[in-house]
Order: sequence, then C-alpha cells, then structure tokens
Amino acid sequence: MPKQAVDATVVHDPYAGNTLIAQLGPIRSRPEVAKVLVELPPRPPKDIASIPHHTRLHMLMSVRDLHMPSVEEMQLYETMDMMIRQNYHHLHPSSSSTWSQISGEEARYRPRVTAPTYGAAVVGVSGSGKTQAIRRCLTTFPQIVQHTSFFRMVNGLQQVVWLSLDVPAGGKATDLAAALMTAWKKATGSTRFDKTLAGEWRNGPQMLDEWRQVASSHFLGLLHLDEIQNLFKLPTLKTRRRSKPGEPPPELRVIDDQSLKWILTALNEWQIPLLVSGTPDGFGALTKRLSNTERIVTSGYHSFKHFWGDHDAAFRQYFLPRLGHYQFVARPISITGELGDLILERTAGVQRLIIALWIAAHRVAFERSDDDLRLDDFKVAADTYLAPVAQAVAALHSNDPRRLAMFEDLSPEDHSFWAQFWSSVSRS
Repeated sequence: MPKQAVDATVVHDPYAGNTLIAQLGPIRSRPEVAKVLVELPPRPPKDIASIPHHTRLHMLMSVRDLHMPSVEEMQLYETMDMMIRQNYHHLHPSSSSTWSQISGEEARYRPRVTAPTYGAAVVGVSGSGKTQAIRRCLTTFPQIVQHTSFFRMVNGLQQVVWLSLDVPAGGKATDLAAALMTAWKKATGSTRFDKTLAGEWRNGPQMLDEWRQVASSHFLGLLHLDEIQNLFKLPTLKTRRRSKPGEPPPELRVIDDQSLKWILTALNEWQIPLLVSGTPDGFGALTKRLSNTERIVTSGYHSFKHFWGDHDAAFRQYFLPRLGHYQFVARPISITGELGDLILERTAGVQRLIIALWIAAHRVAFERSDDDLRLDDFKVAADTYLAPVAQAVAALHSNDPRRLAMFEDLSPEDHSFWAQFWSSVSRS
C-alpha cells in the first residue's frame, strides 16, 4: 500500500489544547518577526519645496517613529515569546498543581513544582533603544484575553498576558507595590487595589503579596520591570569624582532589600516570568546582590549596544540609509561615509541622539533660504541643541568605566533635557 503524501500545510502546534496560549497568535518566524516590529513613517512628499518651513518642521517629527529592529531585538522577541508560552505550558488549566499554585496555598502544602523559572534581562546605555524594543515586542501580543468560560471558573477569566512598568525612583517595596497595583488597574480597569492604594499602607511585603495573589489568579504571563537600576542608590557625584583613574566606579547600594527578595521569590515560587531591563550599572548591581543570579537570565540576556566603529554594518548599511530617506529639504544631503563619521562622532552611536541630531540639523537648515541640508548643519546642531549631552557622548567614546559612571548620572533620569529639546525643535 503506497505511503500517504505528507501534507505541507499541516501546522505543528506544541501547545495545542491549552486555552491560555490559543489566543496569543501564531509562533512567528524571524522574517515574520521583523515585519511586525518594523515601522517606517511616510516619506517626505515629492513637492516638499512648496511646503513652508514651519509646516515641514512638524512633518519632520514623524522621524521619531522610525524603527528598524536589530537582530538583538528579534532575538529578544523570541525570548519573550518562549517565556510566555512555556510558562503557560507548565500552568496548564487541566493540571491540579496549577490550581494549587493559583489558590495561594502555603508552599509546604503545595505539590512540588517542577516547572523551571523564566527570567531574562535586557541591558544597554540610555538611548540605546532597549525600552522601545521591549514595548514593541510586548504589543505584538494581546495584553488582555477575555475568556467567557474557563476551567473551574464560573464567571470566566480575564487573562493578563503581560504587564510592563518602571521601577519607581524610590526603589522601596511600598513604592514598587503601588506601581504594580497602579499598572494593573491601568491595564485591566479593575478597582481591586483602590482601597489599598487609598490607605496609609506602610507594609511593602504585604502589598506585594496582595498584588502577587491577584496577578497569579489572572495567569499573568510576563512581568516587565524597566529601570531596574532604580532599586539601587547611585553614589554621590563627589564620591565618583574621588575615584582614581583605572579604579572601578563605586558600587551602587541597595535601597530596600525587601524589593529584591520579592523579585527572587516571584521567580522561585510563583511562576511569574520576569523580564528586567536597565542600564549596565543597575544590572551589574542586581546580579551581584541576588543569591541565585542565574535565574534572572535563565531564558536570555540581551545587550543593546550603541552603534560603534567604522565597520558597523547595522549603522552604515541598514540604519543610516533608511534614515536618509527622511530629508525634508528640496536638495537632500548625500548619505556618505563622511556624514556617517560625523553622526557617530557627535552622538557616540546612541540611536536616540542620532534621531535628535537629525531633527536638530534640519532646524538649523530651515534658518537658511537655500533649502538644502549640509554637513555644517549637523555640526552646528550638535554644538547647540545637543550641547547638554556632549559630556555623555565624550564618556561613551572614552569607554572609561569611571567616566561612564558619570554618564549614567548625566543622562538617564534627566528627562527635563529631552522635554525641552523636543519642545524647541517642534515649535513653529
């Protein structure tokens, strides 16, 4: 009897039958991932010369939406996708151990949980694109899935696939718990934590445990904590300046051990996949102080680097040529090696600074009647609009740990500079 032909259209689903995974969408290939993550704003119209400068300035701001995923970002997407699906695979609704977990029974009475922990980390200097990459990856998944009927639940289930928030600058357990509760309300519309948030709570661990119970009962698929360095206190500028050349910068100090202990417990016992992101100094402090460091990166470690070097193909062949399409002048500048060198020199290859310089150079050009873009426009823009970050750029170029420690103080939390910058370049 002849063998039956293999149907190439058959989809092999390793998670078939799991209602927690069914509505997450398909498992995407690398090209499919790139397609859903890329964003190319509309290019300038062909009749750009007929449009007044003050109108072009506002059209120019669309370049801030330009996004071209790097290989690292696509790998990050795959890490997050596996974390979510694999954790739900081990929390199958038909398993009795799942409901012991969800019920909040004391650990000593629960069956032994053999499911692995899922943790990953994303690290990069401020402006390297790590937070933007994470948020774009997250939004490829539904955040909320409404199940009108669900196993063992009479009224169905509101499944929360992911939750993302910044670690509060205070770094204390009470601040972290309040931030988690606020983010939960924003995502779900639930009033579950209103009473707690309105009260005079001072017991951080109790607040965190209250939030955890609710998150577990809604099958939270992934928790993302950004700005992880906020769990630590930066040494004073005076202390950092006292460090001698060649010496490592002073270590960050823990603000509140309770927050770190809770993070580790969430990984160890409650099967809430955790993704942390932040600057190199914050991640370094985190891995030095958590006892089971490997759990933080058991699913992946992703380092987002700024563009660097004469032979950086990602910048020279991919990013800059596409950025070059967004010139809102009648006579565009040629995308040459000289222009690339200048941009790298004045921005240290930090993507956020590159976009800022590109926009600022247009503003300089718009002051003339020639309707073109020149190398000198980029130089003037760097010396004026981007002057406040010149020291940070110099520190990145130096690759000196002592100077980089200074940089982390100059840029990440100084949002006032960016607010003023975008306001000034977009003003008509």
